[in-house]
Amino acid sequence: MVGVNGVGKTTSVAKLAWWFRGQGRRVLVVAADTFRAAAGEQLQTWSERLGISCVRHQAGADPAAVVYDGLQAAQARGMDIVIVDTAGRLHSKQHLVEELRKIVRIAQKQLGEENVEVLLVIDATSGQNAVVQARVLSEAVPVTGVCLTKLDGTAKGGVAVPIAAKLGLPIRFVGFGEDLQDWQEFDPRAFVSALLGEGLDREPGRTADAGLGQGGAVTSPA
Repeated sequence: MVGVNGVGKTTSVAKLAWWFRGQGRRVLVVAADTFRAAAGEQLQTWSERLGISCVRHQAGADPAAVVYDGLQAAQARGMDIVIVDTAGRLHSKQHLVEELRKIVRIAQKQLGEENVEVLLVIDATSGQNAVVQARVLSEAVPVTGVCLTKLDGTAKGGVAVPIAAKLGLPIRFVGFGEDLQDWQEFDPRAFVSALLGEGLDREPGRTADAGLGQGGAVTSPA
């Protein structure tokens, strides 16, 4: 999972882990946001609540080293899915962007490029700025899809249209509440209904033919 600060990456990691776990997949999460001390603690709390494994190091540790250890642990334990939480990135901070590239390279080397996805988390309330974020981060790393968060309230998520049309990035998941079940595969029909004011269907597990890979910086050790 990649994105700027404040878009809900850590919570999205937990929701995606819950989604995969509901499909009977063995999931491990990696707390690679070592800059924000609370991020690792938050992900650890989520993992305990979900009953899944979490790999984390102390605050300030090398994020790439955390990812490497997480992938090694996942392979040793026979996990199906690894989801990596990363620190917020600003395109103006070149060293942070390069660090993100390093994380992706490690995952691709360990698992094979075809088994690695990079999901960009976008705040649906951020408007045109979201398109800029998506363009910059997709130029830095091979983004394979987008998760739209914070679709609850007045946010309709119309930003999904230019992201998909201008950048060619598929919308994979949408989050629209605080609960774990407030997370769905992107359904174009339901999304259009929401844009027209009919609202998102909150039935847990509702999915559609919206095209999904393995979900992402979702990585699969298999």
